[in-house]
Amino acid sequence: MMRVFVCEYLSGGAADSASGELLGAGREMRDAVVHDLLRTGDCAVSVAAGPHAAQVPAAARALRPPPGVRMADFVAQQARLHDLVWVIAPETDGVLAQLQRAVDAERWLGCDAAAIALASSKRATLARAAEHGVTTPLAFTTSPATRRWVVKPDDGAGAERTRLHNTNAAARDDLDTRRQRGEAAVLEAWVAGEPLSLSLLCSAGRVELLSVNRQQLVIDAFGVVSFTGVQIDVLPHDDARFGTLRAWAQALARAIPGLHGYVGIDLVWHPQRGPVLIEVNPRVTMAYVGLSAALNRNVAAAVLAAHHREAVHADA
Repeated sequence: MMRVFVCEYLSGGAADSASGELLGAGREMRDAVVHDLLRTGDCAVSVAAGPHAAQVPAAARALRPPPGVRMADFVAQQARLHDLVWVIAPETDGVLAQLQRAVDAERWLGCDAAAIALASSKRATLARAAEHGVTTPLAFTTSPATRRWVVKPDDGAGAERTRLHNTNAAARDDLDTRRQRGEAAVLEAWVAGEPLSLSLLCSAGRVELLSVNRQQLVIDAFGVVSFTGVQIDVLPHDDARFGTLRAWAQALARAIPGLHGYVGIDLVWHPQRGPVLIEVNPRVTMAYVGLSAALNRNVAAAVLAAHHREAVHADA
């Protein structure tokens, strides 16, 4: 029986400054992973359970971080007591990177340090992808067809603090204001098309496209962009676009070595250019919730199997 420790950053005890919406999303992702692990029949699952999310799925063991103990120290402590550690945390402010450093590589179920560091910067991610021939918003920067621009945090998650502008001048004013406040922000061409995400399973140089998902975004009268949900597995696997996205995801993974386990990719399907990369999420995303049921496959079991293959590959 494998001992697996699951820690979702907000529900695990870092939720004091989080909105109820973010905490709820974190708990949903946490519980989806925990349920899948329990269904393998081969995992004893412990769960980081902060005061705002103390209830955990039945058959899992709740572990409450001691008051005053840093999350990274708590994760490091639990890593030594478990065989595997699965962390769900934002890249914002280096949180995911810090927690990854707290766990030795043999126990860590996720992307390596280099991949997390790269994905933690939208600017660096797009530059790397473009160098390897993957289309990004950088390809639209000088296009006369580009009419709108978006400003967002360089290390933000989802649509956090993302604003759409109708002129480049307005976008630059927004960017300058954020930078004067000491924020790391980026300005990109707004790519018109269908907002999608990919759920990937990555291991030892292999990339499997699990599902193509449709992102639901809302833009208010002030240009503020909000993420309101995701529809999972919206493209049949025999759809021509699915095949295109599979090959595209494989090319992207070659550009970013170190993607392991479940990885989410945000993109826009442009009417003429096809897939355009927006960002890489080196962790579980909201598209994980309900994914196992939609695919009739235990995704957590697949992640464990991929981790085992990597361990065997490393020892060979």
